[in-house]
Parts: sequence; structure tokens; C-alpha cells
Amino acid sequence: MGDTMQIGEDVLRRGMDALGMDDAIAPALLAYRDLLARWNRVYNLSAVRDPGEMVPRHLLDSLSVLPWLPSGRLLDVGTGAGLPGIPIALAQPDRSVTLLECNGKKVRFIRQACLELGLGNVVIAPGRLESFTVAEPFNGVICRAFTDAAGFWDGVVRLLAPRGEALAMKGRRETEELAALAQAGVSCQWQPLVVPGLDAERHLLIMKGQKPVTG
Repeated sequence: MGDTMQIGEDVLRRGMDALGMDDAIAPALLAYRDLLARWNRVYNLSAVRDPGEMVPRHLLDSLSVLPWLPSGRLLDVGTGAGLPGIPIALAQPDRSVTLLECNGKKVRFIRQACLELGLGNVVIAPGRLESFTVAEPFNGVICRAFTDAAGFWDGVVRLLAPRGEALAMKGRRETEELAALAQAGVSCQWQPLVVPGLDAERHLLIMKGQKPVTG
């Protein structure tokens, strides 16, 4: 296990350098990864079992979206074990990040992770999206493998500030997903993502309301 952990650290630091990031938060990211790996043995929080693989597939994947996030408050819908919300919160400590999750064991994990990591900028919201309400709308709402794009937009548009953005982390670019959004007058932008160490196609679908859709 020790060799795997060291390999993971090297991959993370090289990946953060490739993303143009200071690696000062690498120890905190690895502490989160290690906690996830331990809990995963019992609670099956992630399909990724290898701690080394968690670095590109969870940590660097989450960090790759940072340049494209709108400023201000962020909601992570269906965060699961805290992805991408916890890595984002670690990288941007001045940003308020709300983690929405309905699965009890995953909520318990993210509570423990935030406690151990000292994440004072994270709000944990147990529950389902359809029943989630908030007094102040969000500048951005993000999801990672939560649902289809149109379903995601329909679920979160009521939570967005007037100039807010909904961001869906995706694999391949699938333009057929945009048909329903075009009819709703939603502006969409596909942003290619480069995830160091991950040999897979990744995109970020950025959605805004009240403008014509562009491919």
C-alpha cells in the first residue's frame, strides 16, 4: 500500500503542475483520498478501488474544471463521496461550496472528511434535489455523472442566480443532449477538459439560460 500511495502522490503533484496549480494543497487532497480509500473498503462509496487510480480519476478530474467555474457560491448536486466539491473547496478556500447528497452513508463520509480536513467553506445538505431549497441562489451548480443534461438543467435552474451557470461534467461530447435545451432557450458550451494521467475523453457542458444555443 505504501508504494501505491507514493505513486499516487507523484502523479498528483505532476498533474497539478500540468494544470498550472500550486501543489501546496497536495497533502490535503491525499488525506481526502486516503480517507475515501479506507471508507470505501467497507461502505463502497466509489467504484474506483485502487488509491492510485483515485488520483487521476477523482482528484485531478475534479480539479480540471477550476478555470471554468463562475465566481461565487457553488452547489455540487449528487456529490456522492464529495466529488468534485471537496477537491474544489480545498483548492479554493474562499469559495462557499454546498454538497447535496441523499445517500446516508455518503453523507456520513463527507461529514467526516470535512471535519478531518477542516473545511470551513463547505455546507453539507443531506437530501434530494427536488426537495432542496435555499434562501440565496447559487452562482454555479455542478454535477458529475448525475443525470442527463436536460434533466440536470430542469432540476437546478430554480436554484441559479440570474447570471448563474449549470455545469455538467461529461465524458464524450454528445450534441444530441442539447436538443431539449435548445427548445428551452438555454445557451450551451462544450469545454474540452484535459485531465493529467487520465486516458479518456472529458468535457464540461456549461449551460446558461435565456440565450440561443450554440453547438
